[in-house]
Amino acid sequence: MKWLNQGTNLLAETVAGLGDAEFDEPSGLPGWTRRHLLAHVAANAEALQRLVQWARTGERTPMYASADQRNADIEAGSRLPAARLREWMSEAAAKLGEDLAALPADAWENPVSTAQGKLIPATEIPWMRTREVWIHTVDLDAGVGFEDFPADLCAALLTDVTGARSGDHGVLLRATDCDDVWRITGTGPAAEVSGTRAALARWVTGRGTGGLTPPTPPELGRWL
Repeated sequence: MKWLNQGTNLLAETVAGLGDAEFDEPSGLPGWTRRHLLAHVAANAEALQRLVQWARTGERTPMYASADQRNADIEAGSRLPAARLREWMSEAAAKLGEDLAALPADAWENPVSTAQGKLIPATEIPWMRTREVWIHTVDLDAGVGFEDFPADLCAALLTDVTGARSGDHGVLLRATDCDDVWRITGTGPAAEVSGTRAALARWVTGRGTGGLTPPTPPELGRWL
């Protein structure tokens, strides 16, 4: 929970530093303003609350009714007055934190389903939220970068994302600030990409190639 709490606080501080008019500016995600991004983050907290409820009660409560409903909720949220959008983000994050803290010990291994239909134990819910708050704080394009992440968080992201990307390319990722390596499995000889854990995490999530060797590594689409 440490990374989750740190990331939630960093996101809140970053949003507090933005003026209301700055919500209308583009985010780092193509086609989304900062308003869309903040609405998505707030809606994600509510979606994960539903997974916590599922784990607690055993009653199936999916993250989203459908992909269309998810998109409609984000679009509607993006049109809220800035003050209400701020309140929604804060309230949803706080309620998710309360629900996670109150989840009984014997419910953490109960299976729930991600939006992609993957069955996971409830123990993965905090990590799902951790990824969202940290990476989307970067996507706000408001001065926070992967260099601001704890190094061990970057390493955890690399482990997660390289596993999810298996099959895209054959790549060996070698950290220059520790002895760790990660692999994306694929066909043919594996390319090698090196850089700090922060630089590798930025690249493997599809958010830039700065600080890498070679400077033009294989192109990866955006993740998350």
